[in-house]
Amino acid sequence: MKSISSWLSLFASSGTLFCCALPSLLVALGMGAAMAGLVTTVPQIIWLSEYKAWVFTFSAIMLVLAGFLQYRARFEPCPIDEAQARACMRSRKISFVIYTISLILWLIGAFFAFLAPLLF
Repeated sequence: MKSISSWLSLFASSGTLFCCALPSLLVALGMGAAMAGLVTTVPQIIWLSEYKAWVFTFSAIMLVLAGFLQYRARFEPCPIDEAQARACMRSRKISFVIYTISLILWLIGAFFAFLAPLLF
Protein backbone atom coordinates (compact mmCIF):
# COMPACT_ATOMS: atom_id res chain seq x y z
CA MET A 1 0.00 0.00 0.00
CA LYS A 2 2.82 2.43 0.85
CA SER A 3 4.48 1.84 -2.52
CA ILE A 4 1.23 2.43 -4.39
CA SER A 5 0.58 5.62 -2.43
CA SER A 6 4.08 6.89 -3.22
CA TRP A 7 3.58 6.33 -6.93
CA LEU A 8 0.12 7.94 -6.81
CA SER A 9 1.53 10.96 -5.00
CA LEU A 10 4.28 11.25 -7.62
CA PHE A 11 1.66 11.08 -10.38
CA ALA A 12 -0.52 13.68 -8.66
CA SER A 13 2.34 16.07 -7.98
CA SER A 14 3.64 15.79 -11.53
CA GLY A 15 0.25 17.09 -12.66
CA THR A 16 1.05 20.30 -10.82
CA LEU A 17 4.20 20.67 -12.88
CA PHE A 18 2.32 20.32 -16.15
CA CYS A 19 -0.31 22.85 -15.16
CA CYS A 20 1.92 25.56 -13.81
CA ALA A 21 5.69 25.07 -13.64
CA LEU A 22 6.33 23.86 -17.18
CA PRO A 23 4.37 26.65 -18.92
CA SER A 24 5.99 29.28 -16.70
CA LEU A 25 9.45 27.91 -17.35
CA LEU A 26 8.98 27.78 -21.11
CA VAL A 27 7.64 31.32 -21.28
CA ALA A 28 10.37 32.62 -18.94
CA LEU A 29 13.03 31.08 -21.17
CA GLY A 30 11.53 32.77 -24.21
CA MET A 31 10.06 29.59 -25.63
CA GLY A 32 6.51 30.85 -26.07
CA ALA A 33 6.26 29.15 -29.46
CA ALA A 34 7.25 25.84 -27.89
CA MET A 35 4.57 26.37 -25.26
CA ALA A 36 1.99 27.11 -27.95
CA GLY A 37 3.01 23.93 -29.76
CA LEU A 38 2.78 21.95 -26.54
CA VAL A 39 -0.71 23.28 -25.80
CA THR A 40 -1.76 22.44 -29.36
CA THR A 41 -0.45 18.90 -28.97
CA VAL A 42 -1.70 18.39 -25.41
CA PRO A 43 -4.74 20.63 -24.88
CA GLN A 44 -5.39 19.07 -21.46
CA ILE A 45 -2.72 21.41 -20.08
CA ILE A 46 -5.25 24.23 -20.42
CA TRP A 47 -7.78 22.26 -18.35
CA LEU A 48 -5.16 21.60 -15.66
CA SER A 49 -4.34 25.31 -15.54
CA GLU A 50 -7.99 26.32 -15.31
CA TYR A 51 -8.59 23.99 -12.38
CA LYS A 52 -5.23 24.37 -10.68
CA ALA A 53 -6.79 24.82 -7.24
CA TRP A 54 -8.46 21.41 -7.57
CA VAL A 55 -5.30 19.83 -8.96
CA PHE A 56 -3.23 21.15 -6.07
CA THR A 57 -5.85 20.18 -3.50
CA PHE A 58 -6.06 16.63 -4.83
CA SER A 59 -2.28 16.27 -5.01
CA ALA A 60 -1.86 17.70 -1.50
CA ILE A 61 -4.34 15.15 -0.16
CA MET A 62 -2.44 12.38 -1.93
CA LEU A 63 0.86 13.64 -0.51
CA VAL A 64 -0.51 13.81 3.03
CA LEU A 65 -1.92 10.29 2.69
CA ALA A 66 1.36 8.98 1.31
CA GLY A 67 3.29 10.73 4.06
CA PHE A 68 1.05 9.19 6.72
CA LEU A 69 1.50 5.74 5.23
CA GLN A 70 5.27 6.26 5.01
CA TYR A 71 5.38 7.30 8.65
CA ARG A 72 3.24 4.37 9.77
CA ALA A 73 5.30 1.89 7.73
CA ARG A 74 8.50 2.98 9.48
CA PHE A 75 7.46 1.04 12.54
CA GLU A 76 6.30 -2.13 10.80
CA PRO A 77 8.68 -5.05 11.19
CA CYS A 78 10.53 -6.52 8.24
CA PRO A 79 10.64 -10.30 7.71
CA ILE A 80 13.18 -12.35 9.64
CA ASP A 81 14.67 -13.89 6.49
CA GLU A 82 17.82 -11.93 5.63
CA ALA A 83 17.10 -11.59 1.90
CA GLN A 84 13.52 -10.50 2.52
CA ALA A 85 14.66 -8.06 5.22
CA ARG A 86 17.10 -6.44 2.78
CA ALA A 87 14.36 -6.22 0.17
CA CYS A 88 12.04 -4.70 2.76
CA MET A 89 14.58 -2.04 3.76
CA ARG A 90 15.41 -1.29 0.12
CA SER A 91 11.71 -0.92 -0.61
CA ARG A 92 11.35 1.55 2.26
CA LYS A 93 14.27 3.62 1.01
CA ILE A 94 12.98 3.68 -2.57
CA SER A 95 9.52 4.59 -1.39
CA PHE A 96 10.93 7.44 0.71
CA VAL A 97 12.93 8.75 -2.26
CA ILE A 98 9.84 8.69 -4.47
CA TYR A 99 7.88 10.50 -1.78
CA THR A 100 10.60 13.14 -1.39
CA ILE A 101 10.69 13.72 -5.16
CA SER A 102 6.90 14.08 -5.10
CA LEU A 103 7.12 16.73 -2.39
CA ILE A 104 9.79 18.66 -4.29
CA LEU A 105 7.74 18.56 -7.50
CA TRP A 106 4.64 19.74 -5.63
CA LEU A 107 6.52 22.64 -4.06
CA ILE A 108 7.95 23.70 -7.42
CA GLY A 109 4.49 23.58 -8.98
CA ALA A 110 2.96 25.51 -6.05
CA PHE A 111 5.60 28.20 -6.36
CA PHE A 112 4.92 28.75 -10.04
CA ALA A 113 1.15 28.50 -9.66
CA PHE A 114 0.60 30.75 -6.68
CA LEU A 115 3.72 32.65 -5.61
CA ALA A 116 5.49 33.51 -8.86
CA PRO A 117 2.52 35.48 -10.28
CA LEU A 118 2.56 37.64 -7.15
CA LEU A 119 6.31 38.27 -7.40
CA PHE A 120 6.51 39.11 -11.07
